[in-house]
Amino acid sequence: LNDPFVAEARRMGYRSRAAFKFIWIDDKYKLLKGVKRIVDLGSAPGGWTQIAVERLKKGTQIVAIDLIEMDPVQGSTFIQMDFMDEGAEEKLVEALGGPVDLVMSDMANYATGHKATDQLRTMALCETAADFAIKVLAPKGKFVCKILQGGVEADLMKVLKANFETVRHVKPDASRPESKEQYLLAIGFKGQNLFDKK
Repeated sequence: LNDPFVAEARRMGYRSRAAFKFIWIDDKYKLLKGVKRIVDLGSAPGGWTQIAVERLKKGTQIVAIDLIEMDPVQGSTFIQMDFMDEGAEEKLVEALGGPVDLVMSDMANYATGHKATDQLRTMALCETAADFAIKVLAPKGKFVCKILQGGVEADLMKVLKANFETVRHVKPDASRPESKEQYLLAIGFKGQNLFDKK
């Protein structure tokens, strides 16, 4: 109730305090620089999509997906579907129509209260998001994904380091200090996307 980020989000018309995490990452690492096409995985209630729309020029394509219903954010397209479901990737690729400059994921599972289970489930979401990013990113593309500290991420780091020029862990100011939440940031995609292979 006394969270200053919640109060500030209400004051500024943002849908969640998560908007400030994305603002911090973009301010520090210029995540949105040169970006023309974005995918927002696990987008509801829409805080990250809002910031992307607000900070980018008109004409930028933003496609958001979540299993939970989300009020439309003007300037973006929303698909209500579980990203982990069969067919979700194909639906996103169809909506995009071309390679992506940024794949961002703030996806999280519903917490079970069992630390190890929550870490593994969040890791699985991040690995699936990374796999999708590697398929659709344009050269020099970027990927950002939520993880929980202490999760088993050695294999994921190996994959990201093989496909991106820079990979780092970041913890925005708006992440609660006691939280295990962190973000993996991968910049400078080096691979070939599925659009180029067609």
